[in-house]
Amino acid sequence: MNSPLILARIRFVLTIFMVVLVLSGITAFPVYSELRWLLDKGYVPADTALGDWLQKIWAGVRDAHGSYPFLFYGFDWLAFAHLVIALLFTGPYRDPIKNKWVIEWGMLTCVAIIPLALIAGPLRGIPWYHILIDCSFGIIGLIPLGLVRLWISQLERKVTI
Repeated sequence: MNSPLILARIRFVLTIFMVVLVLSGITAFPVYSELRWLLDKGYVPADTALGDWLQKIWAGVRDAHGSYPFLFYGFDWLAFAHLVIALLFTGPYRDPIKNKWVIEWGMLTCVAIIPLALIAGPLRGIPWYHILIDCSFGIIGLIPLGLVRLWISQLERKVTI
């Protein structure tokens, strides 16, 4: 595979990865209105484990919003962190070889999601199926980053030849 094709693949996958991070981040800003809309529209069946869990989340979000709206500032910071992390990946987009450490850092953070979810989830009363969903974000994130890391290695070999 030639270097321009490898570079195009790297940039394509990183673009998708960054877009997903941005979308994930911006959904944290309107958590109150999003959750209310989701439940009002009936998109989640009420008499299911997921429906019961979302109703419980809604009750907590509604009560916190009414009594302690400043807690939602944490959601703003969560969203901001996603945006900043996405921005970090512009380094390897521009110069993959020089910035491969960002890809390796991203892979480490994907792995770190798993112990965080397995430890903090039960402490916070999160259902197991939701903890597994959270763990899946780390596992799924490893796939594109692993591919990018492989392609950067291929690109490095071509540049040094």
